[in-house]
Amino acid sequence: MSMVFCGIVPHPPIMVPEVGREESAKVEATQDALLELGRRIKASGAETLVMISPHGPVFGDAIGINVEERAAGDLARFGAPQVYMDEPADLELAAGIKSRGKDFRLLIVEVNDRLARNYPGRVSTEMDHGIVAPMYWIKRSGWEGRFLAVSIGLLPYHQLYSFGIAVRRAAEALGRKVALVASGDLSHRLTVDAPAGFSPRGKVFDAEIVRIFRENNLRAVFELSDDLCEEAGECGLRPIIMMLGALDGYQSRSEVLSYEGPFGVGYMVAGLEPGPKDERRAILADLLKVREEKVKVRRANESYLVRIARQTLENWVRGIDKRPDPGEVPPEFRRPAGVFVSVKKGGALRGCIGTVKPATPSIVEEVMENAVSAGARDPRFYPVRADELDELEYSVDVLGEPEKVDSLDDLDPKRYGVIVRGRGRSGLLLPDLEGIDTPEEQVRIAKEKAGLGPDDEVALERFTVTRYK
Repeated sequence: MSMVFCGIVPHPPIMVPEVGREESAKVEATQDALLELGRRIKASGAETLVMISPHGPVFGDAIGINVEERAAGDLARFGAPQVYMDEPADLELAAGIKSRGKDFRLLIVEVNDRLARNYPGRVSTEMDHGIVAPMYWIKRSGWEGRFLAVSIGLLPYHQLYSFGIAVRRAAEALGRKVALVASGDLSHRLTVDAPAGFSPRGKVFDAEIVRIFRENNLRAVFELSDDLCEEAGECGLRPIIMMLGALDGYQSRSEVLSYEGPFGVGYMVAGLEPGPKDERRAILADLLKVREEKVKVRRANESYLVRIARQTLENWVRGIDKRPDPGEVPPEFRRPAGVFVSVKKGGALRGCIGTVKPATPSIVEEVMENAVSAGARDPRFYPVRADELDELEYSVDVLGEPEKVDSLDDLDPKRYGVIVRGRGRSGLLLPDLEGIDTPEEQVRIAKEKAGLGPDDEVALERFTVTRYK
């Protein structure tokens, strides 16, 4: 088998002594495990190391592969420019992966200098810390070879998994010995001072991931609930799923080399050694069935307004020139009101458009108007495509009447949305958004949306919403 080794690595820059200094000693177990993982990669005979990072250029509908001739980057932004990597890229393997990806209708974007120039600030060809930090230790183990940097896509699990299959097939076609490594931290919410705040479910998520790889029960990764994964605040699940695809249809042996979380973030190092072919381990078809079942369950449980929003956008995307039949409209939705329609894909925002003041005679009509706008006219995103429709999740917020408030003391970001007005501009932020826990944060972001500076004087209004899912 050309796929000779797979692994999972964390990527905190603090584990690099030149960055963390005395603090790096707190993750000694992780450092030792990474050195051991590097030794195993070297012993596997891997000629090319492919590493998947969640911190490279992330695309909503594609996976990115860096195709510059050298894979280069450093930890300068963390105060250690002397920590760098500069490895020859395996462009032949990159081309093979892109070609094999077509077997799964998988869009793979070539990340190069031209793309970076066209999207300054959003796309870079420099290796990010998700690659440089773990490579610091792997290189110390003596591995030498060609390298390929991959960035995650916000794609459904079955497509992410198929990427790993494409890597394996490309390696087999070239007769190349390849190691595929997923770079990602586990929960960022293990303690009260953790980077993303505390959630008791963070430890639950990490315990489940560690158990899965200790027991070599890899299929169980796909049985983790969406709520648990979202609450954990992790960045490693998508890279792990992409890596696991390389083992589809093969036996494997997994071993957890270390796990710790001294800074409120879970760090796991694990190695997976491929074994003989075993068709019972081919699960891509099962993932497709699970996806179909999830879509059915989600649609069976969606609220009235969400059904109207979904059907309206689906008709528009498919070129059906009519609105869905709203049926018997519940009395509470016959009145006018401001409405926001939010569309998410894979947990990430895909579009959100709304009206503070109603523009139509009823909430139902407001939802129809804003559903199309959220999916097709949000300037932050490309219009929704037909092949995305089954992956989209919707929520509808019906706004109460805004009321003026005198100070931040009158705000509560979990209960109230906020509107800021100043210099002839206005910005709105809905309530109960992930990661926004204080009125100060809420107002700051609302100002940014309005194009206002942090020191600009603004008038404040608050409003309640009723959220439908």
